[in-house]
Amino acid sequence: MFNKLSFKIGLLFFVFILIMETFLFFILYTNVANERINEVMDSLLARGNMHRDVLEDKFDRTTLEHVSLMESVSEFAVIIVDESGEVIISSDPIEKEMENVIRHTDANNIPTKGKVVEERWAQEKYIATDSPITINDKHKGHVFMFADTNNVKKVVNHISDQFIISGLIIIALTIMTIIILSRFITSPLIKMKEATEQLSKGKNTVQLHTERKDELGELANSITKLSNDLEEMKRARNEFLASIAHELRTPLTYIKGYADIVSRQDISPQEAKEYIKIIREETEQLTVLIKNLFDLAKMDQNSFVIGQKRVILYDLIQTVIDLVTPVFAEEQLTLSVKCSKELIAFVDPDRLQQVLINILDNAKKHSQRGDHVKLEVTEDKFNTLITISDEGEGIPEEDLPYIFDRLYRVEKSRSRESGGTGLGLSIAREIVAAHGGYIRIFSERGKGTRVSIGLKR
Repeated sequence: MFNKLSFKIGLLFFVFILIMETFLFFILYTNVANERINEVMDSLLARGNMHRDVLEDKFDRTTLEHVSLMESVSEFAVIIVDESGEVIISSDPIEKEMENVIRHTDANNIPTKGKVVEERWAQEKYIATDSPITINDKHKGHVFMFADTNNVKKVVNHISDQFIISGLIIIALTIMTIIILSRFITSPLIKMKEATEQLSKGKNTVQLHTERKDELGELANSITKLSNDLEEMKRARNEFLASIAHELRTPLTYIKGYADIVSRQDISPQEAKEYIKIIREETEQLTVLIKNLFDLAKMDQNSFVIGQKRVILYDLIQTVIDLVTPVFAEEQLTLSVKCSKELIAFVDPDRLQQVLINILDNAKKHSQRGDHVKLEVTEDKFNTLITISDEGEGIPEEDLPYIFDRLYRVEKSRSRESGGTGLGLSIAREIVAAHGGYIRIFSERGKGTRVSIGLKR
C-alpha cells in the first residue's frame, strides 16, 4: 500500500494542503480572536464613557449611587475615584487586582476619551478601562470599569472550538478529495502499467483511451503507438524470417540436389562439370546473401563501421566502371560516365563502391539489350550528387514506397536473375545514411529508373 503511486501522491497533496490550511487557519483565528477581544474591550470602554458623561452632567451622591447600583446587577464592576485617586464609590467589593490597576494608572496619561488600562486577559483576572471625569475644564476623578477575563476566555474558547470543528471537517473533506483526485490521476497510469505488462508478455495489441489532451493522454498515445509498432515489428520479423528461410532453402536445395546427382556413377564428365558450375553459382549466391545479412545485423546493432576519408571521386567511380563493364558488355548494354576529375568526396570508398555496384547491377538486370545506362556526378552548394539512370522496365508506382524494405522485390516471382536477394537497396540506404546523405529513387513503368544519391560536400 505504501509503495502505491496513489498513496504517495495523496500523501504529498495532503501534507502540502495541511501546511497551507494550518497557516491560513492560524492567521484567520488570530484575526477573529483579536477582533472579538477588541470588541469586548471597546464595549467596556464605551460603558465607562457613558457613566463618565452622566457624571459630568451631574456629579453628586445620588448620581454616583445610581451608577454603582446599575453595575452591581451586571457582570461588570465600576469604581469611581476622585482626582487624588481615593475611592468614592464602587459597585462590587474591591479586590487586590482592582487596587493594583487603580494605583498604577497614571492619570496624566489618560486621554479625555478614555483608555484601556489593563488588556492582559490571558494573565490577569480583570481587564480594565479608565474614563477621566472633567467638569468645567477641571479634573474631578475617574470611572474605572472592570470585566472578568473569564468572559473573554469564553469568547476565545468558543472561537477555538468552532475553528477546531471546522478544521476537522475541512481535513476530512480534503482527505476525501485527495483520495478521489489521486485515484482519478493514477487510474489511467494503472491501466498503462497493465498494458505494458501485457506488452512484456508478448501481447502486442493493447487498448488505451487516448482522448485526453494532457501528458497522460500523450503517454497513452505513446504506449499505443509502441504497441502498434511492436505488432508491426513482429509481423515484419515473421515475414523476414520466412523470406530468409526461403532464400536459404532455395540455394541449399540446389546444392544438395546437384551434389547428389554429381555423386552418382552414371553421369558423364560433361554433365558433372555443368552441375558443379551450378553448385558453385548457388554457393556464391548463398555467400552474398549471408554477407548481406551480416551487414544488416551490424547496422541494427550500430556496429557498422564507416571509415570516411578524402577520396578523388573520379578514381573511385572508374574502379566501379572497370568492374561492371564486362558484365554490361555481355548484356550488350552501354554505360556512360560523366564526372569531373577534380571532385573530392569525404566517404568510405569500399562502402560507396558497394552501393554503386548494387545500383548498377539493378540497372543491368532490369534493362533490355541495347539500352543505355548513365552515371553522372554533379555538385551544388551543399551536396555531391551521384545520379544513375537507365532505360529499363521501371518500377510500378505502387511498389516505390516499399523499394527499400528488406527482402522486398518488385519481381514477386523471386527470380534470382531479376530479383536478387532483396537486401541490396536496404543496405545501400543504410550506408548512404551513415555518411549523412540520402538516396532517392524516381521511376515510371516502361520509361526507366533514376537513382539519386546525395552526399554532403
